[in-house]
Amino acid sequence: MSDVVTVGVDLAKNVFQVHGVDGDGRVVLRRRLRRAEVLKFFGSLAPCLVGMEACASSHYWAREVGRLGHEVRLMPPAYVKPYVKRGKTDASDAEAICEAVTRPTMRFVAVKTEEQQAVLMLHKARELLVRQRTMLTNALRAHLAELGLVAAQGPEGLNQLKAQFGSARDRLPDHAVAALNALITQAEGLADEVDRLERRILDWHRTNDASRRLATIPGIGPITASAIAANVPDPSLFRSARQFAAWLGLTPKAHSSGGKDRQTGISKQGDGYIRRLLVSGASAVLRFTRQGDPGKAWLLQLKERKRPKVVAVAQANKTARIAWALLRRNEIYAAPAP
Repeated sequence: MSDVVTVGVDLAKNVFQVHGVDGDGRVVLRRRLRRAEVLKFFGSLAPCLVGMEACASSHYWAREVGRLGHEVRLMPPAYVKPYVKRGKTDASDAEAICEAVTRPTMRFVAVKTEEQQAVLMLHKARELLVRQRTMLTNALRAHLAELGLVAAQGPEGLNQLKAQFGSARDRLPDHAVAALNALITQAEGLADEVDRLERRILDWHRTNDASRRLATIPGIGPITASAIAANVPDPSLFRSARQFAAWLGLTPKAHSSGGKDRQTGISKQGDGYIRRLLVSGASAVLRFTRQGDPGKAWLLQLKERKRPKVVAVAQANKTARIAWALLRRNEIYAAPAP
């Protein structure tokens, strides 16, 4: 197997498919491997180029195979799919991966370290708990409204609603009190867990240089900064700031044909979690922008012509470009001169 130059691996839970070619592109290897055989197999191969589709377990396998001396490249599955000739089998997928990894225009995904994956787990766990807390809060408001207890939106309104419930507890049916107590207990427990996760994220943010530099940008706080720093270990994979913004789905979606250029709303492709954080931060920037603020004239002019959400997305696009520039140049944000 010394002739193998490029290998494509179709990852799975237990059964992996391997496809290898030599320097002339001739197929010299087709094999199915059990999970326990993967590292032993690659340990017997001479150093070569190994392609994999980016997925939940791909970063682990990329690190392990890379330690054996191979060059491992991860690719988005959507970019590999056009190279599948016909049908959907593990063998055809592995062949398509082997073909795609050699393309000069292919875009690759940076291999994350265990620490970066751990930080992203904190973010994903926090996002899930926040979503569950919102569901519980909405259910609590809806059930109390059935009993005539209502309050304003927001955390303060929720506290007022809980106070109303405490005062009216004695005159409410016992079954309703039991159900509502369960919702309140769960919501408060989730709030405590979210706070603990956020403290861990903040601790990591304080120890990471890239995350601290990103937090100097208006509209980016520790949560957003740490998410970008952990998700983008190698900013050089993006050729420009616009490509980074496009990866986040913050650029217009093109639909052009016959020489006619048409652009719709933003593509919303790529990492939706970071995009939501950036848009939320941009909304805060928009809320506190005033006449005469340095570098904000374009934002105020756009605000006069467009809806607030559209302006916030435009600001998020600019924030993403600034973030890429800071990561690429190892700099901190410098505010525009007045």
